[in-house]
Amino acid sequence: MMSGDTITIKFDILLILAVVFTVSAVIYGFYCRVKMRQQVKRLDEMLDKAIDGSFTESSFDETQLSYLESRLWKYLSSSEISARKTAEEKDKIKTLIADISHQTKTPVSNIRLYTELLTEENLSPEAQEYAERINNQSEKLTFLITSLVKLSRLETGIITPKPCDSPIAPLLESVLSQAKPAAEAKGIEISAEYGEERADFDPKWTAEAVYNIVDNAIKYTDRGSVKIRVKDYEMFLCVEISDTGRGIPENEQAQIFSRFYRAKETSEAEGVGIGLYLARQIISSQNGYIKVSSEIGKGSVFSVFLSKL
Repeated sequence: MMSGDTITIKFDILLILAVVFTVSAVIYGFYCRVKMRQQVKRLDEMLDKAIDGSFTESSFDETQLSYLESRLWKYLSSSEISARKTAEEKDKIKTLIADISHQTKTPVSNIRLYTELLTEENLSPEAQEYAERINNQSEKLTFLITSLVKLSRLETGIITPKPCDSPIAPLLESVLSQAKPAAEAKGIEISAEYGEERADFDPKWTAEAVYNIVDNAIKYTDRGSVKIRVKDYEMFLCVEISDTGRGIPENEQAQIFSRFYRAKETSEAEGVGIGLYLARQIISSQNGYIKVSSEIGKGSVFSVFLSKL
């Protein structure tokens, strides 16, 4: 049997060991906490430098932090190379677009000029018809080239709409002045209702988007009217374009905003199937959207929602 002194000594040893263990655990915990703070601080510095583009590896040992620095450096280097290549590709596309625009503008202009000169001559009725057809096709080609150049600039980010707080009235006045000749030529009434409403949009590009929709409405309306109304909501300003045209089948309403899409029923009408696609690209790039509702034989309503934020 153990004596009382022996038990007391063992208890004291266990107590000392417990105290030493507890103190060691506290010290180790404090050390880990300090080290963790240092690592978090270092990571924070690494991220700050990565954001401003001044990051470089500062340690080359076998620690996890050094490994992380190495991985981050490789990632940033590859991202920089990728960004540089993207910029180079955009420059090439920009040059190509400029070349296409320049190289095609003169020949097409000449075709239109010579065609107009031909129509002024004393031609036979058949030759006169051919000359007018050539002129119509050259106008369509001019519109197509211009639209594709604009679309390419938008899609590649060469040109970006810059929304700003703007009144809707000047935009709609510009659209009406452009669209009236075509409407009057078909005997279609065109009107607009608007006041002093404002929204956040790029006046030039948004005017083009709205005009494309109005022009489309005129093309596919044989009689009746095209009306533009403005509706003011809390977060959006809605420009509503309604017509009394043929209407769009329900199964095609989701496709009409696709590039070069043209329904069989409208294939005889003028157009290349890019106006609505371009309009959607312009509006969506400004945090807006376009909705359509239509019924065969009763017309269509296109609603352009412009953000007010």
